[in-house]
Amino acid sequence: MLRVILGAILGFIVWTILLLGSDAVWVALSPDWYGKHQADFQAAINNKTPFLADTGVMIVAIFRSAIFSLITGFIAALISRESFKSPLLLGIFLVAFGAFIHSMMLDNVPIWYHILILIPIIPLTLLGGKLKGQKQIL
Repeated sequence: MLRVILGAILGFIVWTILLLGSDAVWVALSPDWYGKHQADFQAAINNKTPFLADTGVMIVAIFRSAIFSLITGFIAALISRESFKSPLLLGIFLVAFGAFIHSMMLDNVPIWYHILILIPIIPLTLLGGKLKGQKQIL
């Protein structure tokens, strides 16, 4: 059971590192589009002012979340040496933390964004875990 929890915690840490790291890369590569959007978005949240999120940035975020969920589900399964419990626990952690973060920006982005980010997380972490399980069979 300890390996299951450790796999989920390390998966969560890796997911966070991937998110923050890729965000920094996007800001560096596109300061006038992505970087400006993120700075304006953070200012709107801090100041509780209206903000119109860019659809392109939201789509990038959705795809990043999906890819990171697959990768970290695989990592959680790799660490725990099983392909279901740890990726499931990771998915629950990610959805719970994501729901908390998204609750702070409910007024700044459309509802479809929240749905497309949060709903697929658990199925994708489970799929990542299943991919690890299939690798063992080969």
